[in-house]
Amino acid sequence: MHLSREEIDARLEELRDKLPQSILDELRQELHRVKLTKEALESIIEEVLKRYEYARVEPGEAVGVVAAQSMGEPSTQMTMRTFHYAGVAELNVTLGLPRIIEIVDARKKPSTPMMTIYLEEEYARDREKAEQVAQEIETLYLEDLLEKSEIDLMHQRVNLYFDEYEMRRRKVEMEEVVKKLSSVKGVSTEVAGNVVSVIPEKTSSIKELRKLENRVKGIHLRGIKDIRRVVLRREGEEYVIYTEGSNLKDVLRIEGVDITRTKTNDITEIQRVLGIEAGRNAIINEIQDTLNEQGLTVDVRHLMLVADMMAVDGTIKAIGRHGVSGEKASVLARAAFEITVDHLLHAAVAGEYEELEGIVENVIVGRPVKLGTGMVELVMRRELEEAKEVKEAE
Repeated sequence: MHLSREEIDARLEELRDKLPQSILDELRQELHRVKLTKEALESIIEEVLKRYEYARVEPGEAVGVVAAQSMGEPSTQMTMRTFHYAGVAELNVTLGLPRIIEIVDARKKPSTPMMTIYLEEEYARDREKAEQVAQEIETLYLEDLLEKSEIDLMHQRVNLYFDEYEMRRRKVEMEEVVKKLSSVKGVSTEVAGNVVSVIPEKTSSIKELRKLENRVKGIHLRGIKDIRRVVLRREGEEYVIYTEGSNLKDVLRIEGVDITRTKTNDITEIQRVLGIEAGRNAIINEIQDTLNEQGLTVDVRHLMLVADMMAVDGTIKAIGRHGVSGEKASVLARAAFEITVDHLLHAAVAGEYEELEGIVENVIVGRPVKLGTGMVELVMRRELEEAKEVKEAE
């Protein structure tokens, strides 16, 4: 006789103290899809409990060492290629070992910052609207529209020759350019076709005109700063925007951007904009994506432990002498990592005490490590020992 959903739920409720809620929810969802007898349900539960117990960490297991080994071994097999074209010729992405090093070093800026911007349904399915969002995001400077520029020393002006094709492609009107140029102090403008002359009010030397030329070429016309290039790609039924450069905070304010799926590979920026939990998740996802791209598999629990250590105090810290390793309580553990003499000297001056609680410091002094069988300490009561000696003497 098949069990009802209520009977399955009641049986699963009894396992609340034995299994995590996430596993119970997944189990309930799967069991509701099939018809089960009581014997079949018990068999499934028994197998789930057995596998869960097997997957749990044993007391005293060296999880830190195992995590380090589990990441270190596949990392040595990674290729050293730094750049890879992500399906489009315009964008470079740092992958492989250099990317792993970037992540665990908690670099303030990745070497190739990029964003993947998903759009809301109304924009994602309409190419024209998607292109409008892309143009709104991409940074456009005045020099991007120029064919050339020249200094006219005789007439005391800087002539800007605009590329008509680029103006049409970027959908920029000459009025918009002239308006921006008029905001520059101490100059006036003259327009003749596709040539705009920028004329300083005072007589200027060649050096001053050169400075003026560089200043006007660097005028920001539109777009989000730090995003140098955008690429629009159709993926399945929707359009997705890929960017070179990253500015999560400003991109999330753009109308039409799906803020729930848009992401960046700049972990520090994620932590700053969305919080430390989002930063922790980004570390896990970025390391996992890098390993998967190389065809390597590491259990996610090792990556979670690394991410937890990097994010434990509310900010993303590097795994190194300026972060996790450099902040260890143990003097010998810090000294074994880097700058040995400095650590020992400072510890001696400060009168620090070595507890010998960790692995490294116990290995250094030749003591058993407090892990596995070494975590158990036997204590003998003195009175029992004395009673034993008296009995032996009799």
